[in-house]
Amino acid sequence: MTTDGFITCLWFDGQAEEAAHFYVSVFKDSRIGDVVRHGEASPGEPGTVLTVDFTANGQRFVALDGGPQFRFNESISFQILCADQKEVDHYWSRLTEDGGEPGPCGWLKDRFGVSWQVVPERLLEMIKDPDAAKSDRAMRAMMTMGKMDIAALEQAYTGG
Repeated sequence: MTTDGFITCLWFDGQAEEAAHFYVSVFKDSRIGDVVRHGEASPGEPGTVLTVDFTANGQRFVALDGGPQFRFNESISFQILCADQKEVDHYWSRLTEDGGEPGPCGWLKDRFGVSWQVVPERLLEMIKDPDAAKSDRAMRAMMTMGKMDIAALEQAYTGG
């Protein structure tokens, strides 16, 4: 175990292990690590999950079953940069399944309430274009979408 770098801790209310297994099923380069359970001296019921270490898409996380005190909100989200429409479709459908909520402009919440942005890499290129007319058209098109449609973004960008 390395001691440098960042590990994101996600606070759940009784769903840490379920969430970790879900994220590992959605993303490549993913695996479950250690599962720590409450003992006699910890605040939770002995034997229940306290934390689950997991890796999703090569990033390390800790899922903490911390209780109902805190909830996820949109002030923190994870961006998924997608190479093509197939990736956009995959992540959008997997993360909104079983109670997830689609949102505007590529944003969504998964069934645990975690916010995600499913973003085509090509969109970032379009909105950075120094040609303001092109970048504005791409931005306007994006603002009308839920799930990103790369072909529609390209059409708007080129003025077609």
